[in-house]
Amino acid sequence: MNTLTTVPSESGGLFSSVPPIRIDLGIGGMTCASCVTRVEKALKKQPGVSDATVNLATESAQVVLGGGDTAESLARIKRAVRDAGYEPRALDSMDADAEARWMGLPRDLLPVLAGVLLSAPLVLPMVGDLFGRHWMLPAWIQFMLATPVQFVLGARFYRAGWHALKAFTGNMELLVAIGTTAAWTLSTWLWWRAEAGEMVHLYYEASAVVITLVLLGKWLEARAKRQTTTAIRALHALRPENAHLLPDGVRRTEAIDVAVDELLPGDVVRVLPGERFAADGTVVQGHTQADESMLTGEAMPVPKDVGDGVTGGSLNGEGAVDVRVRAIGAQSVLARIIGLVQDAQAAKAPVQRLVDQVAAVFVPVVLVIALFTLLGWWWVGASLEEALLHAVAVLVIACPCALGLATPAAIMAGTGVAARHGILIKDAQALEIAHKVDTVAFDKTGTLTEGHPRLQVVEAAEGVDEMAVLQAAAALQAQSAHPLARAVLEAAASRAIGVATDAAQDVQAVSGRGTQGRVNGALLALGSLRWMQELGTSLGPLDARARALQAAGATVSVLASQTPGDAAAAAQWSPLALLAFGDEPKAGAAEAIAGLRAQGLRLVMVSGDNRGAAQAMAARLGMNAPGDEVIAEVLPGDKAAVVRRLKSRTHDAGGERGGLHTVAMVGDGVNDAPALAAADVGMAMSHSEGASADVAMHAAAITLMRGDPMLVAAALDISRRTVRKIRQNLFWAFAYNVAGIPLAALGYLSPVVAGAAMALSSVSVVSNALLLKRWKPPVRPD
Repeated sequence: MNTLTTVPSESGGLFSSVPPIRIDLGIGGMTCASCVTRVEKALKKQPGVSDATVNLATESAQVVLGGGDTAESLARIKRAVRDAGYEPRALDSMDADAEARWMGLPRDLLPVLAGVLLSAPLVLPMVGDLFGRHWMLPAWIQFMLATPVQFVLGARFYRAGWHALKAFTGNMELLVAIGTTAAWTLSTWLWWRAEAGEMVHLYYEASAVVITLVLLGKWLEARAKRQTTTAIRALHALRPENAHLLPDGVRRTEAIDVAVDELLPGDVVRVLPGERFAADGTVVQGHTQADESMLTGEAMPVPKDVGDGVTGGSLNGEGAVDVRVRAIGAQSVLARIIGLVQDAQAAKAPVQRLVDQVAAVFVPVVLVIALFTLLGWWWVGASLEEALLHAVAVLVIACPCALGLATPAAIMAGTGVAARHGILIKDAQALEIAHKVDTVAFDKTGTLTEGHPRLQVVEAAEGVDEMAVLQAAAALQAQSAHPLARAVLEAAASRAIGVATDAAQDVQAVSGRGTQGRVNGALLALGSLRWMQELGTSLGPLDARARALQAAGATVSVLASQTPGDAAAAAQWSPLALLAFGDEPKAGAAEAIAGLRAQGLRLVMVSGDNRGAAQAMAARLGMNAPGDEVIAEVLPGDKAAVVRRLKSRTHDAGGERGGLHTVAMVGDGVNDAPALAAADVGMAMSHSEGASADVAMHAAAITLMRGDPMLVAAALDISRRTVRKIRQNLFWAFAYNVAGIPLAALGYLSPVVAGAAMALSSVSVVSNALLLKRWKPPVRPD
């Protein structure tokens, strides 16, 4: 089916009255970079189309509509593709056709086999010459063998070439059609004008073998391209077909089997040992372990108990559990992962746009070179047939197939293998930019640390009861989801302090500072030392203790009460207690920091904590080397400004100045979203579920599917390797043409050898990209 998706855009996006619609469409018949250029031009001319991107490797197009009648626009888009000489098709039907078989053989292999059977007798005399045997088939037999290859198996080249001519452009098919037709026509002419009984040398084998080799090369290329999409197919395969629904929820033990598509949020399903979870949800009964390796790259099973979230597609362990469905369809984590990977594989890298511009003029230039080759050889005294064969060799070897595959094949392989290891790359541009990153900025809490602070110290003011202070602080934080609030509530629960959820009234959260409200009639404020300074609170005897706790690396908050003023004096805030919180570094965070520094990267930690706490954590993480930087006391809204400042700083290594930093920002929460968007490359750690993780994933160019800091280095590594493959592929694609065209023009390559080299170029480019599938991320030593 064709995919219709609502997408955000700068012009309004999801909040616009007419949101943009993206159409994903399969396109059959594309063979080279020139095809891509022609289809894109045809699509962009259609009314309502604001953007169109065509990918040769996936044989698909992404078209963004600015609004209007979607059905009519889809019809116009399909008509435009067909008028350009290609076939609009549903994406899933293309996959089905690729796997179709006839008598046990792949259906798309049959034309190749037919070409081999018909061409083999024509090549036999060439083989005989190597052993001193002079075999020659009668001219009429050569004609009968070559003609079906030329005009039946080669009909696709004529059709596509004709459409290219009508559009005043060129493509691979046009070059093949002109070259092989010239060889077939020359052979037919020589046979027709020969005397009766005269044995003339014909060139039918050149036309037939070239077409067969091109068909073989395209088949091998298609097979190799399908291997680059194994990540997508593997993700699709994770989704089970059926689920065991409990119609009455956990109150009924008998389950009925229903299709996964029938599940609704709130349903309760039973998942048996060894089955895959049918949808995202929450465990409501039982306990087990989940294998999430295909989604997050995490090799070890993850324990799941009542209240824990599970992800659809992950594999259940040894326990049977009941799960309440939370998200289905396009809202599920698996669907979002598949969507991100598909978008990345279909997107066009900036370097590919330059390649497309070259391809647009490449074929006309080749036609001119072939014409000059023909005229040049004829002018120096060569026979017409010899001059024509050299021109045919130029046309055949110059086909820009490899040029169109060089970039998308590498991107598909790179994003696919990255997804298999828990790294979701949102678009090709992020992949291309990431290899240039020289500065990595980390949000501290939840990224480098566990993100689960614990209340370590309650230091009450003189004459204040510690238990009463903790109870008041817990009441004030009862409705907050802030990590420090949860730490207060956990501490109160561990000390068996009862907290009435309605004990606090008029509670207000002050962004980046703390919380205030009334508890038992008293106006209380719980927040940072900086906020207390802004309120004019004097800590008195607690001041020295606060500084000591900060120096030890704790995050210190103050619980203060307001003393009403009178006509002569304003209200005053009096400290009741200090609350000191501590966090722990994530396992492997220090190793990840050391690994990034070994790569020559500049490291920055951004934290909202006080400088003492931030510096103490940085020391525990090993971020105290020359060049490392700790930026503390940063409000959530100011993180984006910090990232912009890091980007604008000039390099000063070795005393040199000039050039801007390329910054990667790593964060994990909704308050990091502006900073992730401001960075050159934003990386979101999606170790949590819900709206916070959702916003971070959409703001970031790269999503790390588990909270392992080692994945930062892995993401940068796969980016470098993918860009390296792109450059290698482009080099070889251009090298084939740069070396092959002069050799063919000078007469060193026959049309048959040129056809083999052209087919080899495409296969070698895709095969080189497939080497990325062997990549594995660096792992920390246990």
